[in-house]
Amino acid sequence: MTAAAFEYFRRLVMERAGIVLDPGKEYLIESRLGPVARSQGFGSLDELASCLAGSGQGPLHRQVVEAVATNETAWFRDAHPFEAIKNAVLPGLIEARAAERRLDIWSAAVSTGQEAYTLALTIREFFPTLREWTISILGTDLATDVLDRARIGRYSQLEITRGLPARLRVKYFRRDGPDWVIRDEIRTMVEFRELNLAEQWPVLPPMDLVLMRNVLIYFDIELKKASLRRVRQVLRPDGYLLLGGAETMLALDDTFEREPVERAVFYRLNGAGTGTERVGV
Repeated sequence: MTAAAFEYFRRLVMERAGIVLDPGKEYLIESRLGPVARSQGFGSLDELASCLAGSGQGPLHRQVVEAVATNETAWFRDAHPFEAIKNAVLPGLIEARAAERRLDIWSAAVSTGQEAYTLALTIREFFPTLREWTISILGTDLATDVLDRARIGRYSQLEITRGLPARLRVKYFRRDGPDWVIRDEIRTMVEFRELNLAEQWPVLPPMDLVLMRNVLIYFDIELKKASLRRVRQVLRPDGYLLLGGAETMLALDDTFEREPVERAVFYRLNGAGTGTERVGV
């Protein structure tokens, strides 16, 4: 791949998905776009770049952007945040929403669905009283192929064992050939929708809990700030935002406060812990 081809792909994914690829990431482009080029009959990535540059935006442009996007995920990923959600975050939200009997949760950049389904499993397994509530779990991603897989809820043996306790696998999944399929009682708890965080967001309901983990690290400063501003607009005044373990709000948005919960860190709007009104929206 020539430097010109890399620069074209770098600009394409930046403009379409907000993903920043610095020099030195040529290997990532080659590993993820090589299969795309071959499947489309191109002899090299240079030929693919030349074809895309010479045509208007179309399905192949989208396929390239989706192939570059990172889709790393697992069940109960990193463990500590989900323990905090089970032991502290959800109990607090349940108490606060007792009159409404409704919870709205959003998993952004959900990939093949494990994070959103982990939340559904946690609610079904540990909070049986919520069966009488309205529970809305939204999973979004820019890549339509991973969303299609998430909606089906079918996982390989390797995927199913990444973080999922055997007890929950037996209870909430059924075996279908070499794969495992999530049972309808969990699958129907989650709605999956296409949403590109780098573009204009659709209207979303007020959220009690937002998980936007390991997303901001791929954005430039301005898109990070814009994303946090938009989260601020959809997060309820006493809601919780969870970022990735290596992500921070420093120099990005001072309307959020860092709040350790057990062995995890969440972010809440200023004054959320004292019951004061949300600011900065």
